[in-house]
Amino acid sequence: MIEIENIHKIFNEKSSEPFEALKSITLHIAKNEAIILSGVSGSGKSTLLSLIASLDKPSSGKIVVDGELISKLPDLHASHYRAKSIGFIFQHFNLLEALSVEENIIAPLIPSRLDIITIKKQAQESMQRAGIAHKASQTIRELSGGEKQRCAIARALVTDPKLIICDEPTANLDKANSLKFIEILSTLKALGKTIIVATHDPIFDTLPFESRLIKMEDGRIVDE
Repeated sequence: MIEIENIHKIFNEKSSEPFEALKSITLHIAKNEAIILSGVSGSGKSTLLSLIASLDKPSSGKIVVDGELISKLPDLHASHYRAKSIGFIFQHFNLLEALSVEENIIAPLIPSRLDIITIKKQAQESMQRAGIAHKASQTIRELSGGEKQRCAIARALVTDPKLIICDEPTANLDKANSLKFIEILSTLKALGKTIIVATHDPIFDTLPFESRLIKMEDGRIVDE
């Protein structure tokens, strides 16, 4: 599903002190595979996720997702690619605190021009899958950390994306909520989703579903 070929990413490329965040990354990911990118902060995990999600572009190399070269997409086409194909679960949730759970989950569907009945149906299904439907009318500021994470999961699922990307998803959760998050990932894998998680949490070292652990260090893949 994903072909990453000889990717380099250099920040401040034209300055006197360029920083090479990714060095010669080559990685192939199959459909419905679960990939765990492991490594300390600064190893390049989050940078690689941003390139796969077309939030940024590589300095060289190519990334192909489902036959589409996404590493060179213009910004508008990259936005359409993300809206159609990517469910992103962020470390700090990135939810709108003043809005309700349901309103946050509906937000990604607004550009789709679907009718309101379809939008609400998809939002309800997404909330039920993430175990947050009972909090639909509450504002984000009223939720616990675990509930905010489930809301973020529901928002990532509402467009039925084929690829779920998680950046340090358990960093702000206790162990009980981290285990609940892994249960949801297991369900998503059973539904046929492709999953990529960047983490340094050892809870991902042993998972209840088949996965591939890829260790990163200093911008390189050092072990699979």
